[in-house]
Amino acid sequence: MQSNFQQKKVRSKEAKPAVQDIHEVVAKVFLAFALALIGGLVSSLIAVSHKSMCRLISLAAGTLLGVTLFIIIPESMETLSLLSLVAALASGYAVFFLVSRYVFHVCPACAASHFDEAATHHFSEIATAMILALGLHSTLDGLALSWGMDGKMAGNVDFSLVAAICIHKVPEGLALGALLMASGFSRLRTVGLVAAVESTTLIGGALGLWLQPQASARWIALIPAHIGGGFIFLAFHAVFGELVKHGRKLVLNSFVVGVLLIVLIHFTIH
Repeated sequence: MQSNFQQKKVRSKEAKPAVQDIHEVVAKVFLAFALALIGGLVSSLIAVSHKSMCRLISLAAGTLLGVTLFIIIPESMETLSLLSLVAALASGYAVFFLVSRYVFHVCPACAASHFDEAATHHFSEIATAMILALGLHSTLDGLALSWGMDGKMAGNVDFSLVAAICIHKVPEGLALGALLMASGFSRLRTVGLVAAVESTTLIGGALGLWLQPQASARWIALIPAHIGGGFIFLAFHAVFGELVKHGRKLVLNSFVVGVLLIVLIHFTIH
């Protein structure tokens, strides 16, 4: 009986999802933060053409959709029921939709077209709402980067997720920096504000490291699915937002390249 108890204890330990190495998490989260900061620095020094911005935004949107459709959803289905998966995706989509509708756009890159008009002229009126919305978005980015998967999911999801988020961070920093510069801020203050807003990515990373050891295998699958729902919102919000005012061919081509890039990364690693 003692032997059976010990075997059950070993199996229980083996079933517990592995927590990511803290050094790897710190490296990934700081990389994402640094890329957003670099984007803000670049946009404070040089004027980035809207055509280039559209291309980057659409590419990044494609990577977010690609990692959700081809990696997060299939892997989450191994643990979650279809109903749980749909609920998690819907909740992630709903959070970003409601924040964008009633607070502020959760991603400056995904809503770049909106910043060409009233936003830059009334920045002082929207600053608090913008910081809250972008803070939520970046916190979830950090949480996604720090939230490890179980043994089967770890390798494929981890690298592709890091790639998608980091690719997205560059145009995010560029768009935020451009908004701040257009609102009359100095270069130094612009970079400082980009760093302050994007530092919530680091907070999300720390939150993930703290919460994950206490999470069950079900939550290990639910959290990425919830974040994936937010990625779906960002992807379509970015693409359709840019398609309304700008070239369809440029946007769609870049978007497809982003999706294919994630598929290529995933199957190369797999």
